[in-house]
Amino acid sequence: MKIKQKLKALLLTNSIWMLVITPAWSQTVKAQRVQSSSSEQRLPVLSKAGLVKPITEIRRVNEIEHPVRSARMLVQSPAQETAPSSEVVQVTGVKANPTKKGVEVILQTSKGQALQLDNRSVGNNFIVDIPNAQLRMPSGEAFIFRSQKPIAGIAQITVVNKDANTIRLTVQGKSGVPIVELYESPNEGLIFSVASATGATQQGQQPQTQQPPASQPESETQPQRPSASGDEPIELVVTGQQDRYRAPDATTATKTDTPIRDIPASIQVVPRQVLEDQKAINLIDALRNVSGVSLGATGGLTSFPNQFTIRGFSTNNNNGSNYVNGIRIRGRTFSETANIEQVEVLKGPASVLYGQAEPGGIINTTTKQPLAEPYYGAELTVGSYDFYRPAIDISGPLNADKTARYRLNAAYRKSGSFVDFVDAERIAIAPVFSFDFGKNTTLTVEGDYQRSSIPDYDGLPAVGTVLRNPLGRVPKSRFLDDPNLRNQVYEDTLIGYRFQHKFSDNWSVRNAFNAELFSVDEDFVSPALQADNRTVTRTAFREPGTFDSQYYTLQTDLIGKLRTGSIKHDLLFGFDLFWGSTDRTTFTGTLPTLNLFNPVYDRAIVNFSRKSSDTFDQQNIFGLYVQDLISLTDNLKILLGGRFDWVDQSLNNRLTNRTFDRNDTAFSPRVGIVYQPISPVSLYASYSRSFLPAGLFSVNADGTTFKPTEGEQFEVGVKTEFLDGKLSATVAAYQITKQNVVAPDPTPGRSNFSIQVGEQQSQGIELDIVGQPIPGLNLIATYAYTDAEITKDTRPAFKGNQPNNVPQHGASLWAAYEIQSGGLKGFGFGAGLFFTGDRKGDLANTFTLPNYVRTDATIFYRRQNWRVGLNFKNLFDVDYFESARDRNAVFYGEPFTILGTLSVNF
Repeated sequence: MKIKQKLKALLLTNSIWMLVITPAWSQTVKAQRVQSSSSEQRLPVLSKAGLVKPITEIRRVNEIEHPVRSARMLVQSPAQETAPSSEVVQVTGVKANPTKKGVEVILQTSKGQALQLDNRSVGNNFIVDIPNAQLRMPSGEAFIFRSQKPIAGIAQITVVNKDANTIRLTVQGKSGVPIVELYESPNEGLIFSVASATGATQQGQQPQTQQPPASQPESETQPQRPSASGDEPIELVVTGQQDRYRAPDATTATKTDTPIRDIPASIQVVPRQVLEDQKAINLIDALRNVSGVSLGATGGLTSFPNQFTIRGFSTNNNNGSNYVNGIRIRGRTFSETANIEQVEVLKGPASVLYGQAEPGGIINTTTKQPLAEPYYGAELTVGSYDFYRPAIDISGPLNADKTARYRLNAAYRKSGSFVDFVDAERIAIAPVFSFDFGKNTTLTVEGDYQRSSIPDYDGLPAVGTVLRNPLGRVPKSRFLDDPNLRNQVYEDTLIGYRFQHKFSDNWSVRNAFNAELFSVDEDFVSPALQADNRTVTRTAFREPGTFDSQYYTLQTDLIGKLRTGSIKHDLLFGFDLFWGSTDRTTFTGTLPTLNLFNPVYDRAIVNFSRKSSDTFDQQNIFGLYVQDLISLTDNLKILLGGRFDWVDQSLNNRLTNRTFDRNDTAFSPRVGIVYQPISPVSLYASYSRSFLPAGLFSVNADGTTFKPTEGEQFEVGVKTEFLDGKLSATVAAYQITKQNVVAPDPTPGRSNFSIQVGEQQSQGIELDIVGQPIPGLNLIATYAYTDAEITKDTRPAFKGNQPNNVPQHGASLWAAYEIQSGGLKGFGFGAGLFFTGDRKGDLANTFTLPNYVRTDATIFYRRQNWRVGLNFKNLFDVDYFESARDRNAVFYGEPFTILGTLSVNF
């Protein structure tokens, strides 16, 4: 059966499936949903008695009997991590209120939902784990609560997100286990009443929770919550701080909300707060915070900045490595960060769930989603080189019961640059709407339009920049294209939906569709320096609206949980369909030569009369995949997965009247194991494979096309937490081999043809550390050692060479601190060092880009609903090279720049 027939059949099946589950939409209930946001609103963290309204109706929480665990028992048998649940209660605030007996800590839920408890004592600590709950502000941001020495006899009270699905409250006594009473209020939430040493004697045994006798009628007077203290309340020093830089879970690795510590792979997350603190305006800025990632064969000023290398292998839109909300995108050349919630980088082969991709890894950006509470934000950033960028972010409910919600992000950017004539203009508009149809069904409809207009910039030659030119050094501001040519205008529109329905607590279905419409209207130039080291020849190309692409993706996932005896299974069954086409016609002309040191740009007009390319290509992919996360015990997990792909490709070269067709199949497995000898440590090992269709633009001399390239990875690693979960770290070691690489045909007379014998290998070690070691201090540290080389090639001189733009050593350190109390509360500052080692500038390894250290810094001041900040990039104005494509295209990094930002939200 042809792929097209399969697509039609599956589309019909999908439509029937949607009709079957549609009746579940008839029920409408009010429900508070856990959302994500980038709001800067701060949680009130200091409450006195007069700030909390008295509660007149209070019922006790029934006592939960659990055996006392010793610290030794916890080491030998780690506490169970709560599996992620789709019904997570949002605790929107934590208040501390002095009472006559001591202090009470109130966990406020969004609508008074009941919370389950699992309490125990360890040493002098009274610990309560609250499953299926998360600390989230109404705007969606995570936070933590900490009170140092709040009352006599109590060393500390903390409330934190223990994992992706559990809140942990810890009351640390100074000389014994504190006495804590638990209450539940229908108006305020869960209340913990902590007695001071002066009000009660601490005991070294299991703390008691009060409970009414079973025979006591409800009408009788119940024991009351301790009343608030009088005119002289105890002053509490309480610090509330968002968990800004550390994400406990990620969806990219397993397509489920699996805690990162349970995933047998290295996955790094750059959350929204990092983008804000560093004022990241593109993915290049964001991915400096991830080990093993470097900029690819384009510079930040080009029209194609979304090209990177991960673990030594190139990633870009064409090879299936860039995703938005888990769906592959093909056309987008620039990602506006105004609408990005976080960036996730899954390292290693990802074909088991996503199909075609390079073996180094994939990049997935998740977008901001609608909030249940009104939120209005505006931001203005201005800076060096006439940089100007206003942005808005507004969200809220569309009806009284908040079952319909919206969000709109929009940004406009206009800027110059350090290169002559290179001025950019970019527009981004991203609306999204979410609808709840009953408590079990949600539909989200999302759009994302981005338009970019920028002159073509193809860098500078290596001779005169990296390499010595006897005639002098070329200024970094030199422009070798032509200002009389038209800008490159790229328009990319994403529109689609995500549907989710929950059948039960254990089974749910997801369905998503995305359409991407990409068009190009551009002039671009290919310059080349001649042997005299002065003359630059220039070939010009024009695509006057004759580059149009359409890509469509449909995904359906069935997610379930079941047990086989004592073994738990987290299951994923899914399929996806991709079909896309590109219609491209290119015209060619010749520009007058240019003097590298004294350019004159207005000598002639290009005549684009010769058609150099006229093609129409199509690709249809159908993939089936299955995954099982098996929990043999609480601390031993196995991840098994496999995917089978069918790929149809066709190319119609209308210039040569030749047509090429190819059908391929591929199986991509993944096997991984995670062992947690103690609670904060995860040891893992994994094996995975990838595949990538070779495309039809390169052929053998006999006219045949090439089979897909294949990748294989072995990886081991350790994930751990330090300082009671305040810092997390991942150490990974890997080896990746990529085979069936297409290389030039060495046979005389066949220079325009290729053969498939190439191989590339990469091995290395990576370290990523992220967290908040003390209140107010957030940091990210990375290091990567990457040993990448070409192991097979038709050109003998290339064997043993390093791929270009892959540094052997790379490291970064970023830290930002915000003062938590006193007259300077809200004032903050930060700094970062970004080191990139030597890199080869071309595959022939004829020149080397030198290493560099770039220093960035920031200062800011934040109040309740506004923030002002300055960001300094390349603080010491270091000359450095970001990347290179070959000897004619070397790209300088940006010199010293300042960005000033004022943002308000309410």
